[in-house]
Amino acid sequence: MPHIVFNKTDLISTPSSKDGVDFKFIAKSYNFTSYERSTEYKIAVENENKEFLLTIKDKDDNQMIKSDKITRVAPITIVKDALNSYVASINPTVVFSNTNTINQKAEPLKEYLKDINYFVDEFETNKEIQIEVGFGSGRHLLHQAKNNPDVQFIGLEIHTPSIEQALKQMKLQDITNVLIVNYDARLFMEFIDSNKVGKIFVHFPVPWDKKPHRRIYSNEFINEALRVLKLDGTLELRTDSRKYFDYCTELLTNLPKGKITIDINKDLAVSSKYEDRWKKQGKNIYDVVLQSHTIDEALVIQKDFSFDFDINFEERIGKITTKSIVEKDFFVHIEDLFTIENEKNSGLIQLTMGNFDRPVSKYVIIRNGKFDYYQGTPIPTSSNIKAHNKLKEILK
Repeated sequence: MPHIVFNKTDLISTPSSKDGVDFKFIAKSYNFTSYERSTEYKIAVENENKEFLLTIKDKDDNQMIKSDKITRVAPITIVKDALNSYVASINPTVVFSNTNTINQKAEPLKEYLKDINYFVDEFETNKEIQIEVGFGSGRHLLHQAKNNPDVQFIGLEIHTPSIEQALKQMKLQDITNVLIVNYDARLFMEFIDSNKVGKIFVHFPVPWDKKPHRRIYSNEFINEALRVLKLDGTLELRTDSRKYFDYCTELLTNLPKGKITIDINKDLAVSSKYEDRWKKQGKNIYDVVLQSHTIDEALVIQKDFSFDFDINFEERIGKITTKSIVEKDFFVHIEDLFTIENEKNSGLIQLTMGNFDRPVSKYVIIRNGKFDYYQGTPIPTSSNIKAHNKLKEILK
């Protein structure tokens, strides 16, 4: 993480500018925690039309300024330039710096790697959609895409090297009908319209025998899969784990409606290197295919993250709970509170919220008693909406 260590000195005056970087305000930690720690500050910055925060805290006998881990922006040179401009403004003695931006290589173009916001706000297609969950090496995903050019494929994967490899192979093989997203499949389906998907592939998911709550298959995932699948669309599991096969079969056979097909050691046109190895070892490969027999109602995404009340932040700051609020399918935890210096009734609330498997960390900014999310609202998952409504109860 880029940072600069320098001798202790006065903070920058805000609002101010240096080398095209705007420093908008300084927020000081309220320090409501019971243990002692050095005072932490957040510096609100705008550089190249992107707003983010920098963090300043004591480091031994010096001070350190670094990028804020919650409000990261890309490319990283934007943050490094802001750090360098801050230090140039106060002109301290620099002890350490790793913010040299000379000869920085441009980030590679990744036109087929999409942020989750793309699927919330922009994604549209007239093609049939097929989704592969955890595509790993990408062999199956790219084979399907190459042989079905009229289908729009979406690959879900959280392993960065696998994503990089798939993007590289797409370029080498001139495959243009795949979109890749680094996101949890258990939440992703919420942003796909009902009755739009022809096939969902879940090939060799991690069995999680010791942590079954982390499995991709659950009643909630299956129900969401059935909602997005068109009539006669299929959810296709392929696994080498007998325990996982038994677990999924039990879930699927308790559905009120649908057709299930089971195969053992079925050969596909393409297989992964791991599947080849397992077959050589004599392990069985199980296929369980669920076919949808229903048509579901159209999806309506709730996106209301507004705050319909004001607050006297100066009076309420000492009364806002810092205890984690944990419900069945979401949680809210206020991590820290900050007061904005030289502004009455203004501050920042640092919090983590939403789904247990994909929590989101955000800041809520209060200016003159009015609330808003800093750097935009959270992704509108159902768990984030529920967490937002609970946060409103806490703040009231």
